[in-house]
Amino acid sequence: MRDLLCRHKEDFGIVQILLTNDDGIYAPGLAAMERELQSLGSVSVVAPATEQSGVGHSITFLSPLICKEVYDGDRRRGWAVEGSPADSVKIGISELLPHRPDVIVSGINGGLNAGINVLYSGTVAAAIEGAFFGITSIAVSLEFDEHAQFAKAARLAREIIAQILAAKSAEPQLYNLNIPTSAIDNPRGLRVVPMGVDRYGEHYIKRKDPKGRTYYWATNEPPPQPGDHETDLTALARGFVTLTPLQYDMTQHPVLAEMQGWNLTLPQ
Repeated sequence: MRDLLCRHKEDFGIVQILLTNDDGIYAPGLAAMERELQSLGSVSVVAPATEQSGVGHSITFLSPLICKEVYDGDRRRGWAVEGSPADSVKIGISELLPHRPDVIVSGINGGLNAGINVLYSGTVAAAIEGAFFGITSIAVSLEFDEHAQFAKAARLAREIIAQILAAKSAEPQLYNLNIPTSAIDNPRGLRVVPMGVDRYGEHYIKRKDPKGRTYYWATNEPPPQPGDHETDLTALARGFVTLTPLQYDMTQHPVLAEMQGWNLTLPQ
């Protein structure tokens, strides 16, 4: 591992890393990831000032973005952005950082971002925003646990990130890394798998508030059902760490090619 990382540094110089998340700049997962990534390069933190879980790829353009430098004692930690994870990456690259980052890491998120949750995740959206800029970006998530072992998860994630940087092609890539709780102390291995697309989480609890108004609370049930093929969801359920390459081009290229032969016209 150390040889791989040293070779990467010799080829590309000191790795400039932008670290962000969607749980906010004071989240323990971010602090754990910051400590570990310092062994891979120079880490700059630009993260939301407050928790932004589930905001997806929202950005702020109807109001100004307030950015404030944050300190841990005398040590400058980075920038807190009064906006979304995507805002943090966008303004970090465009305005706040002295150098364009080589790598963007988003996390560690407190809770898995697998299956269709990828579409809602602020953690993954921050990584996607980095990929928009042509920068290799990695979203990192740990299964929710009230006593989550972020320090151990960050060490594991750092080892995997180092391998990604050493093995990937020169082209920038987008990755989604998920770590189940069971893998912290009893790792079964790592699976490179596709994102699961089974629909789930459609149930709500219906209740009345103190003023008699009806409200609904999402339960995240039913759970996804295992299919015939291995996905991030099925591998995580078996205790494997999962790594999924993602893309943000949502065009259905085979259907596009078919439709270009339809000879569609506007009405006269």
